[in-house]
This record gives sequence, C-alpha cells and structure tokens, in this order.
Amino acid sequence: MSSVKNNIGRGLNMALVNASTGELKHTGHFDMYSGDIKEVKAFLEKMTDGTLMLLASYDDPATKMDNPTRDLFTSYGSSYAKKVGFRDSWTFVGGKGLKHKSPFEQYIKNNKETNKYDGWPEVLEMEGCIPRKID
Repeated sequence: MSSVKNNIGRGLNMALVNASTGELKHTGHFDMYSGDIKEVKAFLEKMTDGTLMLLASYDDPATKMDNPTRDLFTSYGSSYAKKVGFRDSWTFVGGKGLKHKSPFEQYIKNNKETNKYDGWPEVLEMEGCIPRKID
C-alpha cells in the first residue's frame, strides 16, 4: 500500500493477506471521521480463518468506530481496539482465528500535553517477521 498506488487515506488503512502463502488478497482505506462504518464492516467480512490483517492509522482512526467493530478487531487479537480514540496512532497485525493477543500492535494516545508534533502523537513504525501459518 502506498500513495503511489493511491490506496491509502485518512482513517484506517488495511491489507488482508493469506497467512500461509503471503498473497495479498484485499486492500482498503476507510475514512473514520466522515466515512461510513458499514464499509469497514463489509471489508472485515472478507476475513476468513488463515487471513492476516495489517492495519495502520492515519489522522483519525476512531470517530466512526462503533462497539461491534471494536469487538471484531479485538477478536482478531487487538489489545487496543476498545481504547483507540480521535487522532490516536495505531498499528496492528492480527488475524481471524487467533487464540491469543497479537504481539504485533502499537498504540499512542493523542494527548496535547505529550504529543511530539503540534496536535499529533508520534509516528509509529513496526518491523519484524510475522510467522506464516502452517497447517
């Protein structure tokens, strides 16, 4: 996903990947400030067992997020989905059928007193190796 491919935007940027093969299945970006939460739910319905979701927020990840959507992210292994708020920074890799919380998640709360940039929390970067699903 990149601005060159024009498939990222304000809100939640997500990619669905086959956990066994690494094949990219779907990408989407969802405006969580003025968009429709139904679009996020429709995208998440594409999740099947053995699918990884890679998520990165930009600007506002949470204004339109309702409790059922937060519960979905939690079921995919998120520890922070229920806490994410306006202009928080959030990155997450999870999957359908995970039995434990994902170790691939970062979160910074938007706080005027501690934000690194004027009105914005620090940028999050995540790197590492995500193991393939082996049947």
